[in-house]
Amino acid sequence: MKVIYHIDTMEAWTMTLGNVRNMLDGLHQNQESYEIEVLANGPAVRGYLPGILPDSLNVVMAQAKAEGVVFAACRNALRAQALNPESLIEKTVVVPAGVIELAQKQQAGFAYIKP
Repeated sequence: MKVIYHIDTMEAWTMTLGNVRNMLDGLHQNQESYEIEVLANGPAVRGYLPGILPDSLNVVMAQAKAEGVVFAACRNALRAQALNPESLIEKTVVVPAGVIELAQKQQAGFAYIKP
């Protein structure tokens, strides 16, 4: 299963990470292979800064990363908010443009989910 989650508001982090966790649990239970990416753009890129999200969400994100989930941030959104890509939490992938990443993933067969 190939899925890309799109998040563009800080308020959506709790639901998005809950959805990712539930999906991983279901996929593991069914022994299904997967490629999952969480793409943040707009204000949501701030969720990749250390200390911004609650510890409970950081734990979920770290577990998902350990299970192969890719967490990506839009470079344009980072620039618009004067955020340095090097200040993001470990293993966050920076993509040139979130909208292009979304379109490319959908062309590659990824299902689009926006919680």
